[in-house]
Amino acid sequence: PADAELRGFRRPVLLLPGFMADERTLVVLRLFLETRGYEVQTWGFGRNVGFSSRSASALQQKIRYMHHRSGRKVSLVGWSLGGMFAMYGAHEAPECVRSVITLGSPVTFDPAGSQSPPLVKALYRLIAHPMGTAAHVPHLRAKNLRRPKVLPVPISCIYSLTDGVVPPQEATIDGDPALHENIRVPGSHLGLGFNPLVLWIVADRLAQPEARW
Repeated sequence: PADAELRGFRRPVLLLPGFMADERTLVVLRLFLETRGYEVQTWGFGRNVGFSSRSASALQQKIRYMHHRSGRKVSLVGWSLGGMFAMYGAHEAPECVRSVITLGSPVTFDPAGSQSPPLVKALYRLIAHPMGTAAHVPHLRAKNLRRPKVLPVPISCIYSLTDGVVPPQEATIDGDPALHENIRVPGSHLGLGFNPLVLWIVADRLAQPEARW
């Protein structure tokens, strides 16, 4: 039925919070997707305090567990820095991942360094790493994030010109046009998880039939 294409029918979805955020910031997105029939989980690691080997490994294990338990591939939805984790998880366990959706996420490394506002960069240096996000660029795990063209899963990067935190050139990717897309929306970075248009886009992309995205 036509309605069947719009609903999740218990397909697993993993939501990943942004920097310094936790599962509570994802409540609107979670409730919205649950009403559409998806089996939604959040990462369960508390506050996102930056990209680290420990959290990256734990995320990979959670994706594999969700895939094993449900018998279905997992869709990853990451807001802000959560999108970076989502991209990493898809690189490390592509056989377990159905698709990736990022919301204002720094998925592209700018050769000139991050162009985020100074306050945002200072906060990341204070909490996550004294060298800022640049510390992760040479990291073997982070290097995978710079290769979207070799990631064989659908990726939708949602971004805004008025984001205010992550610049558009860092929130978009240049990947395989058959699998990877950038979708511009109006709104602010902090409102992406509540933006009605974003919720509609997320639901639309999650409903895409597998192998016919």
